Amino acid sequence: MPTRYDAIVIGTGQSGPAMAARLAKEGRRVAVLERKRFGGTCVNNGCIPTKTLVASARAMHVARRGAEFGFEPCDVRADMTRVKARKDAIVRQSNEGIEGWMKGTRGITVYEAHGRFEDPHTVRAGDDVLEAEQIFINVGARAVVPDMPGVHDVPFMTNSTIMDVDFLPEHLVIVGGSYIGLEFAQIYRRFGSRVTVVEKGGRIIGREDEDVSSTLQQVLEGEGIAFRLHASCIALARNGRGVSVGVDCASGAPAVEGSHVLLAVGRRPNTDDLGLERAGIETDERGFIRVDERCRTNVGGVWAIGECNGRGAFTHTSYNDYEVVAANLFDGDPRSIGDRITAYALYTDPPVGRCGMTTAEARTSGRRVLVAERPMEKVSRAREMSETHGFMRALVDAGSKQFLGAVVFGHGGDEIIHSILDAMYAKAPYTAIARAMHIHPTITELVPTMLQDLKPLE
Repeated sequence: MPTRYDAIVIGTGQSGPAMAARLAKEGRRVAVLERKRFGGTCVNNGCIPTKTLVASARAMHVARRGAEFGFEPCDVRADMTRVKARKDAIVRQSNEGIEGWMKGTRGITVYEAHGRFEDPHTVRAGDDVLEAEQIFINVGARAVVPDMPGVHDVPFMTNSTIMDVDFLPEHLVIVGGSYIGLEFAQIYRRFGSRVTVVEKGGRIIGREDEDVSSTLQQVLEGEGIAFRLHASCIALARNGRGVSVGVDCASGAPAVEGSHVLLAVGRRPNTDDLGLERAGIETDERGFIRVDERCRTNVGGVWAIGECNGRGAFTHTSYNDYEVVAANLFDGDPRSIGDRITAYALYTDPPVGRCGMTTAEARTSGRRVLVAERPMEKVSRAREMSETHGFMRALVDAGSKQFLGAVVFGHGGDEIIHSILDAMYAKAPYTAIARAMHIHPTITELVPTMLQDLKPLE
């Protein structure tokens, strides 16, 4: 006989544990299913471990820049065993914390098993069969392994398997010039590897404005990272020393010879083995579960939250999914995922903080748009820290005077961007920041100064 619960939560990524805890707080009997590692992508092979590696790599980089700051530079070499141990300890703290939270919360029963639907309200968890009127799917996504020539003939890494690396690759070839690929490129270059990034498109991070792409490429090239763009026919093959990555570009050698290869070409949802067809739950052509603005699937009583619903590929969008669902279920607050503003960061050094529209999107929006920009080299605080790469830019609707979007590409940009993001949520005019008195000396203080020099976007 099936075991009856009020709710079932499948997966313990960013939104699943919070959803389970809220359900339990409301007096519901909850089953939580986790087939592998508690915490999902962010905790185990995403945000937490990668930003831990970013921090280690930056510390080494700064130590080598001693001459800029008035001391003898150090001959810093990465001890990859210790780097990995530090990363693992920080991951373990979060992973074990989530596991303890779920197993220690009254009203929650944890099943360490794969969940698979048998009908719209019945889920099999290993040998156990569970039933519930409410089911929340939080199964996340994983790296895409593209069907390129030779991909099954050579060893390769993804953002997950590279977390097991405790050695320094001699020459790491990264296929994919977007967010994940670029973060790992800079990390491993700073650790001491030769790094080549192979990108099919004509520029890196193609969804960003062209000046963001070109400036970041210049920064990374300045650190010794090589780029092969317009890679029209990417193929993998073994060679005597490691891996050969065929690129067939218009210029340069037709292949890159490396010791190791990392595939960073996108992500796919973990929905293909959930038995969704038995429950009648609809997915799109890429496998993402279709949801409405409240994260409800087409099947009553079933929600999809987090990356598997295709409405956001970030930890913060996943947690916001939980907040939207909980607000509608328990708080009488009709929140919607359509209310949120696009916001994210690229954690290279310097980072790129982004919110709202890009310049390209603003140009095609049909609005009268004002723009203000400031290069980081004109910011005294940035000069004091020898962190002058990048720029900041804000876009404003000329009629409403509200922000349309912004980019802060520079030291602290991932934090500074929130001042504009918060103003966007408050629907405040740009003058709320332009007339504010900010603390000196900071990088953020140049945001009001920048906004006092708005011009029409050409």
